[in-house]
Amino acid sequence: MAKQHSNIKTVPKANLRPVEVYFNRLNASHQNPTNRLLHFICIPLMLFGILGVAWAIPFPYIKFIGSYNGFFNWASFLIAFSVYYTLKLSPNLSYTMLLVLFGLSYGVSKLAEWQLAGGLPLIWVGTFFFAIAWLGQFIGGQIEGRKESFADDKQLVLITPIWVLHFLARKIGLKY
Repeated sequence: MAKQHSNIKTVPKANLRPVEVYFNRLNASHQNPTNRLLHFICIPLMLFGILGVAWAIPFPYIKFIGSYNGFFNWASFLIAFSVYYTLKLSPNLSYTMLLVLFGLSYGVSKLAEWQLAGGLPLIWVGTFFFAIAWLGQFIGGQIEGRKESFADDKQLVLITPIWVLHFLARKIGLKY
């Protein structure tokens, strides 16, 4: 049984849960510490940018939602999809991701208020954060010297945020 990374506990393949298979695949293509650091910084920034852009896209008024219309938008659907998608892989990481996404949404809502007060358009700010984060990811990939993990499997794009969270979960002793 080969050790994949110095700080990653190797588990016999027969006992791996699907989430661990994904994490092992991401670990294998993200060995460089600088690339990992860039992921830890850029993945939350990328999520923030994506939520900002989704929040900025006009959402139809739905009468029965009433006063919650301003908070129910396309970003709400992204949050719901993200939590649902990751729930079956790792409930604890899914709940943690929900808390992170709520925190990022709070920041996006403040940017939306700033826009209404005469600040920059939210879609510009979201696009800026996404572009900067993508650039950081690109630089990390160049440093790593390997092709992107998600070039082989697009599903890894959806797993990467909880992959980043699982490192925090392990540090604080949260089972995932």
